[in-house]
Amino acid sequence: MDSVKQRFTGKWQAEGENVIIKFNPKTVTHLSKNVDPNSGSNNYLTTSEVLDLGSRIAKVEGDFLRFTNSDLDCENNSGAVVGLKNFYEFTGFANVTGGNLLMVLIGLFFIFLAIKYDYEPLLLIPIGMGVIIGNIPMFQAVDFNLKLGIYEPGSVMNILYSGVVNGWYPPLIFLGIGAMTDFSSLISNPRLMILGAAAQIGIFVTFLGALWLGFAPPEAGAIGIIGGADGPTAIFLSSKLANGMNVMANGETVKNLIGPIAIAAYSYMALVPVIQPPIINLLTTKKERKIKMKPPRAVSRLEKIIFPIIGLLLTAFISPTALPLLGMLFFGNLLKESTVTNRLADTASNALINTITILLGVTVGASTQADVFLTKDSILIFGLGAASFIVATAGGVIFAKIMNWLSPKDRPINPMIGAAGVSAVPDSARVVQTMGLQNDPTNHLLMHAMAPNVSGVIGSAVAAGILLSFLM
Repeated sequence: MDSVKQRFTGKWQAEGENVIIKFNPKTVTHLSKNVDPNSGSNNYLTTSEVLDLGSRIAKVEGDFLRFTNSDLDCENNSGAVVGLKNFYEFTGFANVTGGNLLMVLIGLFFIFLAIKYDYEPLLLIPIGMGVIIGNIPMFQAVDFNLKLGIYEPGSVMNILYSGVVNGWYPPLIFLGIGAMTDFSSLISNPRLMILGAAAQIGIFVTFLGALWLGFAPPEAGAIGIIGGADGPTAIFLSSKLANGMNVMANGETVKNLIGPIAIAAYSYMALVPVIQPPIINLLTTKKERKIKMKPPRAVSRLEKIIFPIIGLLLTAFISPTALPLLGMLFFGNLLKESTVTNRLADTASNALINTITILLGVTVGASTQADVFLTKDSILIFGLGAASFIVATAGGVIFAKIMNWLSPKDRPINPMIGAAGVSAVPDSARVVQTMGLQNDPTNHLLMHAMAPNVSGVIGSAVAAGILLSFLM
């Protein structure tokens, strides 16, 4: 007899119309989620129990056995019919839910946005396919592990997802970002670094908003980092603070919010060309949008080599908890700027970052399994993410306006470049460039916007480290 795919052996005997079934005791292994914050594993905890179902009496009615509990009633079928029923029980048709279908549609929508409008296709296509993969309905039951789903230890998807849960992928992404980032614009005009810091206000405003909505402090910290508009940083922080495993001082286990936070962060990064222009237009005048900035000076090779070393020392001493991100970012940049490790820089900026982007996108998408993802918390996180992105963009623009008012007349600052303080590299800088050309076809702002853009990457990593040191 099968019970949730556990097979129990025994003996039976007929007495008139009744059948007496005597089950043999069986040792059953129970699976439960590992919530030990120090274990470093998301494998199941296993406990064993000897189950003794005892004896049960059923009445024979034609091809049916009727028990006192109708849920136990069973029908006599041929082996072929039993096989077909078992096959159907494992199909998606038997296990599909409305939530699965909704998430599949969301995955298709992400793919549509990527292909039709070219919104971050390198992110949205892997994430969209991951959402579909993660929501293919399959048989799931307590104490039963098919090793197929992303939340089932031992499955291929679960093994790949450990790079997200344990925070392995974000530092490798930062290595690639560092290897393809040119910090020349920031080095030539270091005062613009302030704009990258100013845009991080979205992080701390969202953190306070999440606390107000009832999230625990570690969860609120992980949600707040969405305001930095940096997907890898959001994944890194949520893997530390909101991973569904850490136990807080009051004995409660934090929620697993990695999926909603990552999807929200990457979704808003992809929608930068849609979200930022209205905010910029609202906060600036046409005259301000036409401001031409002084061309950046040429930066020497020595300055480019020294910058990642000095940058690492300064930022890591301020926020050592962000060292995995900052260390890899500046290391990757040194590989590029030293010019003697071109092979390593090329690997980091191409093959490695492309591979990690694929793995990260697919596994983050697959983590949106409907029964885990479709919750009130996910809706709140998406709302907070939108608010944080708006606040971050507005904060950068407003601070740029203030800097422009205080700047010498021969060194004006176009307030639009403040919007590039969010660390969506290089999309927010491209938005500023496009809007600059729309207002004045001769006004090229890309190089100026890249300064707060790359400083925003550094700023969001430092902010993540600060939150981590306060909330761990």
